[in-house]
Amino acid sequence: MATAAKKPAAKKAAAPAKAPTKSAPKAAPKKVTATGTVARKPNAAFMKPLTPSATLAAVVGAAPLPRTEVTKKVWEYIKKHNLQNPANKRNIVADDKLKAVFGGKKEVSMFEMTKLISDHLK
Repeated sequence: MATAAKKPAAKKAAAPAKAPTKSAPKAAPKKVTATGTVARKPNAAFMKPLTPSATLAAVVGAAPLPRTEVTKKVWEYIKKHNLQNPANKRNIVADDKLKAVFGGKKEVSMFEMTKLISDHLK
């Protein structure tokens, strides 16, 4: 009994040699503070003092504040007046002052709150 001879597999053409590319320069190592953590530079846009509108000033005061401080003061107001939804603490039940800030909405999520507050900052 004769067996058929297998043909060798066809050879693939060699891929063309790639030209050497220059790698991007490596970034300088980050400075480590005494506590062993990497020092972070705050975002200048968040630290710029902004003037609140009259309706927001009723909650946080009329003095210009950075966005981060405005959010902190609104949260202080919410916790002081117990305005979080007891079933879902991520939702804020607005009182009369906050309703004006939130555009008449009775309840907003904490994520929507920051968006609505930013409309009242100049």
